[in-house]
Amino acid sequence: MKKKKDIKICFAASSGGHYEQLMMLKPLMNKYDSFVITEETTYKTKQNGKKIYYMKQVNRKEKGFCLKMLINAKRAFLIFLKEKPDIIICTGVLAMIPICLVSKIAGKRLIYIESFAKVTSATLTGKLLYKFADQFYVQWKSMLKVYPKAIYLGGIY
Repeated sequence: MKKKKDIKICFAASSGGHYEQLMMLKPLMNKYDSFVITEETTYKTKQNGKKIYYMKQVNRKEKGFCLKMLINAKRAFLIFLKEKPDIIICTGVLAMIPICLVSKIAGKRLIYIESFAKVTSATLTGKLLYKFADQFYVQWKSMLKVYPKAIYLGGIY
């Protein structure tokens, strides 16, 4: 299958379930020129032949939260300058906020997919990025009450 080189997509997600959800979009990854951003963890994520970048894993309740977010912001800026993505597709969470915001500031499109695990309430990242996303998807119809302007197409699993 020939890849569409005219559009470059950044697929961004933290580790664990958010990353697994992102990997459900692998057919889209293979169709376009793309790369992945995820968190540094003690285990290695499957690269699936894609270029992959790592952000610091963050927890908003940790002491070093602000420092890690600043480091991630710098990394996001450098990755953005190097890769020049046209679109960011993100399934969350906190460590991915910098790449999403850097891209929006640069006038790029942001597509956010709220977590499959959220059925009746929003994630903190979802609440923030809902304001910036060009398209915001929810995976449960009940989430349209939380995000009235969201798009519901069902789950990506």
